[in-house]
Amino acid sequence: MTTAADLAPDASRPSLRADSAAIELTGIEVRFSMPTERIVSFKEYVLKRLAGKLEHRELWALRSLDLEVPPGEFVGVVGRNGAGKSTLLKVISRVLTPTAGRVVVRGQVAPLLELGAGFHFDLTGRENVFLNAALFGHSSRIVQKHLHEVIDFSELEEFIDLPIRNYSSGMLARLGFAVATMFRPELLLIDEILAVGDTGFQEKCLARIHDFRSQGTAILLVSHQMESIADHCTRAVWIERGQLKAEGPTDEVLQRYSEGFAES
Repeated sequence: MTTAADLAPDASRPSLRADSAAIELTGIEVRFSMPTERIVSFKEYVLKRLAGKLEHRELWALRSLDLEVPPGEFVGVVGRNGAGKSTLLKVISRVLTPTAGRVVVRGQVAPLLELGAGFHFDLTGRENVFLNAALFGHSSRIVQKHLHEVIDFSELEEFIDLPIRNYSSGMLARLGFAVATMFRPELLLIDEILAVGDTGFQEKCLARIHDFRSQGTAILLVSHQMESIADHCTRAVWIERGQLKAEGPTDEVLQRYSEGFAES
């Protein structure tokens, strides 16, 4: 039985030892409540709710999912749109609290889930470096010390003092990745973000990712680009309708996934 203690975020993240898993997920379930009819205004929502006429249906994004990822492993996550891949990353990064199950994450987490997440679009790139880094728990003093490294890696020197509302999606990806990887995390979560930007910068990001992995960082990559999963991941997991359909060596899981996709 799942207890409140199992669902509550850890007061302090467990430290990551060489013999500890970076991620331990046990019986993870995420349920959303969806209205059965379209509500066009907040007033209509309130009136229907007060009258007891607001009907919902349950949508299970994840069901009975178990997963363990040790330090230094590069895991690819595949599945159709709506299968639950992004929900999985949000549970691991504590953006979402699961309906049931236990989440144990050890060490510093760097989530790259959405372009512009954590950014304020009226602030400059430089100001957003400090803002976004603060969300990762870095002090302004430490950020100031490493600011030139972030700007240099992002290759945005001439744009860093412009409001980021003027940035392209590729520029946002550059800045977001540079800030998230300012210091080596124990766990790096990537949701398609590396598909944005030019080839040269993608290769630069991958080089940093593999350097982190060689130092013990665990990496989860969600992507629809099977070539990327095949080229970089040591293991793959296939999620179908919120459930873990298969996991194992990358080539075997991708083969099963491709066959299952073709049959449907």
